Amino acid sequence: MFSRLFNFFYAPLAALVFVAVVLPFCVIIIITPTLTLRRIIGRFCVRFCLLCIGVPMRVRGMENLPAGHCIAVANHASYMDGLILTAALPTRFTFVVQDGAASWPVVGPTLRRMGVTFVNRSNPREGALQTRALIRRVQDGDSLAIFAEGTFKEEPGLMAFKNGTFMIAVRAGVPVVPMAIRGSRRLWGSGNKLPRWSHIEVEASAAISPTGTDKAAETNLSNAVRAQVLAMCGEHDRLQSSSNDEDA
Repeated sequence: MFSRLFNFFYAPLAALVFVAVVLPFCVIIIITPTLTLRRIIGRFCVRFCLLCIGVPMRVRGMENLPAGHCIAVANHASYMDGLILTAALPTRFTFVVQDGAASWPVVGPTLRRMGVTFVNRSNPREGALQTRALIRRVQDGDSLAIFAEGTFKEEPGLMAFKNGTFMIAVRAGVPVVPMAIRGSRRLWGSGNKLPRWSHIEVEASAAISPTGTDKAAETNLSNAVRAQVLAMCGEHDRLQSSSNDEDA
């Protein structure tokens, strides 16, 4: 009863505060001249927003990030995950996001100014060209942050990982850092139109390097990274659940 009453008042107030804080920061990011400074402002904005709505965030394992370029892969459970990972990761990471977000008012221009790379997963030919471009960027020294599930569902559980992320890692010869975001589904996921209070935890584990250059190496890397993310994220395996449902 107390929890429902608390969220009855908390949800609309937190949403109003969040929008009121984010919008001015979006404008500041859009007009800021350099990418590094824009990303620094973005990290501060997210942490400040979470502070304003009373959401604590704990970040662990950042020492596991390699000094050189790499790919960070995290689970995806809510609308907040990109923002949360922005606040957790160093500014050298470029986020890979579905291209639908590019057309959102205010948000789209802000993401572009933050250096986000948009990908089109609905067009195989365009997706292949974008993947090759990302391989070249990583080979040239960029680090990427990717939600390998591609999207999230209202129901909890880790979904299958898309292959593109691990093709990039294998072809570019860079390690992948498994990461977990916990608490974001409750904060603003599972179909919730308004936020609910939650604490947020972000954790990075030891990097996993490719063991070859062929398709088998991509599959092995994907399986190893997904297993580690699954072990850390606190949600069940949707692939295992689907398999059990089919067997039943």
